Amino acid sequence: SVHSNLCHYTRPQVYFKNKLKLALIGQSLFGQEVYSHLLKEGHRVVGVFTVPDKDGKADPLGDLFYINILNGNSSFHRTLIMGDKKAGFSVFWADDGLDTGPILLQRSCDVKPNDTVDSLYNRFLFPEGIKAMVEAVQLIADGKAPRTPQPEEGATYEGIQKKENAEIPWDQPAEVLHNWIRGHDKVPGAWAEIDGQMVTFYGSSLLTSSVPAGEPLDIRGAKKPGLVTKNGLVLFGNDGKALMVRNLQFEDGKMIPASQYFSSGETSVVELTAEELKVAETIKVIWARILSNVPVIEDSTDFFKSGASSMDVARLVEEIRQKCGGLQLQNEDVYMARKFGDFIQKVVRRLRGEDQEAELVVDYVSKEVNEMTVKMPYQCFINGQFVDAEDGETYATINPTDGTTLCRVSYASLADVDRAVAAAKDAFENGEWGRMNARDRGRLMYRLADLMEENQEELATIEALDSGAVYTLALKTHIGMSVQTFRYFAGWCDKIQVTFSHSVCAIIIPWNYPLMMLAWKSAACLAAGNTLVLKPAQVTPLTALKFAELTVKAGFPKGVINIIPGSGGVAGQRLSQHPDIRKLGFTGSTSVGKQIMKSCAVSNLKKVSLELGGKSPLIIFSDCELDKAVRMGMGAVFFNKGENCIAAGRLFVEEAIHDEFVTRVVEEIKKMKIGDPLDRSTDHGPQNHKAHLEKLLQYCETGVKEGATLVYGGRQVQRPGFFMEPTVFTGVEDHMYLAKEESFGPIMVISKFQNGDIDGVLQRANNTEYGLASGVFTRDISKAMYVSDRLEAGTVFINTYNKTDVAAPFGGVKQSGFGKDLGTCGFSCSWVSTLHHTRTHSPEKGILHGSLQRTLKNFQKSSNTS
Repeated sequence: SVHSNLCHYTRPQVYFKNKLKLALIGQSLFGQEVYSHLLKEGHRVVGVFTVPDKDGKADPLGDLFYINILNGNSSFHRTLIMGDKKAGFSVFWADDGLDTGPILLQRSCDVKPNDTVDSLYNRFLFPEGIKAMVEAVQLIADGKAPRTPQPEEGATYEGIQKKENAEIPWDQPAEVLHNWIRGHDKVPGAWAEIDGQMVTFYGSSLLTSSVPAGEPLDIRGAKKPGLVTKNGLVLFGNDGKALMVRNLQFEDGKMIPASQYFSSGETSVVELTAEELKVAETIKVIWARILSNVPVIEDSTDFFKSGASSMDVARLVEEIRQKCGGLQLQNEDVYMARKFGDFIQKVVRRLRGEDQEAELVVDYVSKEVNEMTVKMPYQCFINGQFVDAEDGETYATINPTDGTTLCRVSYASLADVDRAVAAAKDAFENGEWGRMNARDRGRLMYRLADLMEENQEELATIEALDSGAVYTLALKTHIGMSVQTFRYFAGWCDKIQVTFSHSVCAIIIPWNYPLMMLAWKSAACLAAGNTLVLKPAQVTPLTALKFAELTVKAGFPKGVINIIPGSGGVAGQRLSQHPDIRKLGFTGSTSVGKQIMKSCAVSNLKKVSLELGGKSPLIIFSDCELDKAVRMGMGAVFFNKGENCIAAGRLFVEEAIHDEFVTRVVEEIKKMKIGDPLDRSTDHGPQNHKAHLEKLLQYCETGVKEGATLVYGGRQVQRPGFFMEPTVFTGVEDHMYLAKEESFGPIMVISKFQNGDIDGVLQRANNTEYGLASGVFTRDISKAMYVSDRLEAGTVFINTYNKTDVAAPFGGVKQSGFGKDLGTCGFSCSWVSTLHHTRTHSPEKGILHGSLQRTLKNFQKSSNTS
């Protein structure tokens, strides 16, 4: 092992190819990593010395306490207590004071609002400290190491504070109290006197939502009683703001969830069966190996008083999982049952299913809106529970109707992604989901669909608030089709005949149809028996989190479904790289899809399905039914505010009807009502978010500069929120930006083509790198079949548009991606390996709405043909 202090490196007499002979002293996994990296760099380690600590056990944080903090030479504990915004470390040269010599190099990081010593250590000090140590050694070897004098005020070593100095100073603002508690977590622990005894507080976070109901708890010195709530102990600062503490520890070492402070009585002791006694003996052997300094493990043996550390907790949990049939414990289980006898009782209750969590605890942001009370969860959903992001970070999700903040949502970190993947993996490998009869899976999915339908008004309201979708459209399409999708795939659960390749799957969805995109991908995934981790779009996370709540009510086992809100650059990228993810489904832009595909290939060659960008052509011939072509042509562009992956990105209108078509479109646009999406008479709501609105306005400016004719719109509506006028461009030539790039907004791009030039317009329509959807309007059946057969797109609409169906495959070709959602192709292309039934449609081209036979039969009878 190694201390992260250059005073312990022996400077060699000579250099040999810029490599050093090194003597290392210290302990911990940190040192082990430094040791390994130095060997890889070609340095020679000639001596390794460890430092024995209390009870013969190594101190896992030993490397921490010899690191010099940038902001005042105190430990991370002091950094957090003071509420500093920056923290860091120095690597310095040895001198008589060991840590007062000149500085060689420094690193720093931002301190997040809910950081603890553990989170700073894991996120920053451990990985960056290893890199810095190796870099420092190489700088010395190369003769390039600087010697920056260390200021006197930053040259003293301040060890961990004593317990008696960690009493909470109550007459302070909430943020100061929070900093004090997290700064002393886990050692020595901030404490206060409750009912005459010292109680230590762990797991503090600032409370950003409304204070939940709870039972008052008097705390000596506190200006206001705390509140014991279902989520933890709420404490108040002298500024009226609040914080939440998760765990409490009493003087005898017993730790409990703060929410259980008033729980009455002790749990009765259970008598172990012969099989459970074998498990207990296995665990005793594990304890004995970890507590090697303890002669005999007895029921009264205290894990921590015997010298165990936080590193040993992780080892204990992992060894039990490995040697006890995949039994999944949490680190907190060890803190809650420190004595061996209590620990065995907890394990046995867990094995019997008696130690299950209480009913789902959900923190809501509630709003009285749309003649109802809307309750919106806002935390990560991991392993069946709503939890804050590990580092406590949050972000605002915005109501596009007025630009106000709906709530602050947990911002998932890399650690949260890893927790979610681990939960999904465990649920898949060890949980009941992997052993569940397919028909039972279907029953759960039917129940979930029923719950979604029962809550459709609330879901549609949340969708309108978070994405700007018009409520009536959200009710019918966003929510309605989601319900249909789950029912469709629930019916397939006990009918698909497959060579199964179950796995842990990742799903990354866009912001235009937040719940429907979730349903399209997750329903097939679940029906095939997979578990999943889903990342909703950062700007529209709320219906996905409400959906998570409904999955618990439906009875889905823990870990099967995990929802992690956050950024694509952090959470999405980690999912694409994670070695335990075996399949990833993504809907979004082509540029991001390429990056995801690359990451998936490099990481573990995971399977990928991609539904990407589009520039869908819609060809309108002069022999069409013009009223219908105008109405459906507008829907092809303006449906869902134009935020529609299959939107008609370019309309080709035959010269004979071009001018009349444009005139009638403008007349209809002027009749559209733009406004509050919750107003039932609204036709056109706000764009999804501010950045997208700005992009659309820039798109229009580019079109005008290139010479296209702006016939109508192109401006932001002068009212609060992110509203844009429905827009029409004509005279768009093939070389223009508008002709090539997707707007993803309410912008109709019209190009004229010569009368009768079928092959010419087909060539222009196919002259794009995208191939998601397309359409044709004509009364001539031969022309319709000729054109549809030659359009290079995953879906061709004939005399209609936007008519998707859960039983029909959906997906693109070329740079619009590969793989299909919906229909039986939703299985074969996405979530299982092989289907053993005959397909009735080409996997490369979707559907001719309705069926080809019906189209042929009815074409002679009526022009009103799907």
